[in-house]
Amino acid sequence: MVDLSEGTVVSPGRSRHSGSSNNGRKTSKKSRTKRGKRGRRRRSKKNRNNKTPPPFLPPEAEEGNIEYKLKLVNPTQYRFEHLATQLKWRLQEGRGEAVYQIGVEDNGLLVGLTEADMKASLKTLRRMAEKVGADITLLREREVDYDLDRNTRRIAEVLVRKVPDDQQFLDLRVAVLGNVDSGKSTLLGVLTQGELDNGRGRARLNLFRHLHEIQTGRTSSISFEILGFNSKGEVVNYSESRTAEEICESSSKMITFIDLAGHHKYLKTTIFGLTSYCPDFAMLVVSANTGVAGTTREHLGLAMALKLPIFIVVSKVDLCSHGTVERAVRQLERVLKQPGCNKVPMVVSNPDDAVTAAQQFTQSTCVTPIFTLSSVSGENLDLLKVFLNILPPLSNSKEQEELMQQLTEFQVDEIYSVPDVGTVVGGTLYSGVCREGERLVVGPTDEGRFLRLKGMVMVSPKMNPTICCQFEAAIVLLFHAKTFRRGSQVTVHVGNVRQTAIVERLHGKEELRTGERAVVQFRFIKHPEYLRLGAKLLFREGVTKGIGHVARLLPPSQNHDQNQNRDQNLQEY
Repeated sequence: MVDLSEGTVVSPGRSRHSGSSNNGRKTSKKSRTKRGKRGRRRRSKKNRNNKTPPPFLPPEAEEGNIEYKLKLVNPTQYRFEHLATQLKWRLQEGRGEAVYQIGVEDNGLLVGLTEADMKASLKTLRRMAEKVGADITLLREREVDYDLDRNTRRIAEVLVRKVPDDQQFLDLRVAVLGNVDSGKSTLLGVLTQGELDNGRGRARLNLFRHLHEIQTGRTSSISFEILGFNSKGEVVNYSESRTAEEICESSSKMITFIDLAGHHKYLKTTIFGLTSYCPDFAMLVVSANTGVAGTTREHLGLAMALKLPIFIVVSKVDLCSHGTVERAVRQLERVLKQPGCNKVPMVVSNPDDAVTAAQQFTQSTCVTPIFTLSSVSGENLDLLKVFLNILPPLSNSKEQEELMQQLTEFQVDEIYSVPDVGTVVGGTLYSGVCREGERLVVGPTDEGRFLRLKGMVMVSPKMNPTICCQFEAAIVLLFHAKTFRRGSQVTVHVGNVRQTAIVERLHGKEELRTGERAVVQFRFIKHPEYLRLGAKLLFREGVTKGIGHVARLLPPSQNHDQNQNRDQNLQEY
């Protein structure tokens, strides 16, 4: 917010100094001087009337974590307290992060500040941050030139981030996609371990979970790696921390990488990771020496089908010539601009590009940043770190609070048996809060019951959870070699559900061809499942692929007996 008491910047006009021509005639020094002055006055007036229009940012929004400030020079104590309260609000909106644009009016006009005013404003902002328990990081400064005076004016972009405390840190999930041998696991090893690769895959060894992965160098399962950033924007990884707990304690922001398999025979595992673990973003890794090959297009299509914001990393640039890297980037740009994608590629080549990419990435679904880097030489690796450090969350604090007020729903993805503890489940909390001592029901079992047993979800008994063998989905058939009709069998992916289903009915149509839409009734062939209305759906069978969402749940014929069992189990709690 701009306070009029803080002053308004008015820039005086500036005249250009340029001599006049004598057109070949001899003139005295005195006459040349007079003509020169008149010419300068005329040019000065002309320049004032035809000055370049000043650049603008979008007008400041009341919601969100971005704040515009014209200047923060020597505020009164009352004004300072107001500014600190305002900063708390912006930090809350950004779930612990806020971005301040200094030298910018509320309407987005880039006015700029002199060096002295900018220094004083940053000092005030640092005091404000200290008062609310945060640190500031200067992201970038830019000159603003209106051709009005000789004084250089600048605007500054500052990241304000809460210091780690007992509160929940900001956690963003990034699904890592790409063809086999594109360098996904090696890149994650370099980012999370803090050491460059030796060119023979040493950095990825700590990420593998199975012996055959170490032997082949190829990921076949889903693994999780974390990268932290502290309140000052510095990287926190295993180079200085021994355990994941230490990284979490020292970090204000966490990036959780979900490393997915690149080989086509592990596609079902990759789809499970995309649908089950609810990533916020997708990072598509492409090898510079092979370009768009193998499962690259398929992974790109899956991420787009799930409407995940995508950024691309072109790896292994140390193995290729500059021309080869450029060809790979141009190939990616052509793919992204195709009618099916309609993306706007943005090649990141310097820190300023990285800051701009991080901001535009979440504001526009079309922008797709492209990084070119090496995990061996470390070339441009810092640009990716800058991008990840600034990358804002997709949801605000209000949306998070609304989810916390809902009844508890926890999706179980993995089950562990811990000695002296018992069964421990891991997964994703969709809504509500899991509190110690709270009674939840787990299920469904094969018989459709909800018990205190391992299952696919843990939910509040107040939700009156229902299961189904049949459901309707609004779908789009992305590709099919022939026709899609009643009796077709496909593998359905909905969250952590992965089961074969039969097409029972196509509403209003006899068959479906590539690109067509319809409401389809599916039936699970093995056992009932727990589904949520509106949940995103993927289905596949060979080359057949389609996307959609769950539109309606249809109880099975034996639903009466199952609901009796469910009600009996719920009464026990």
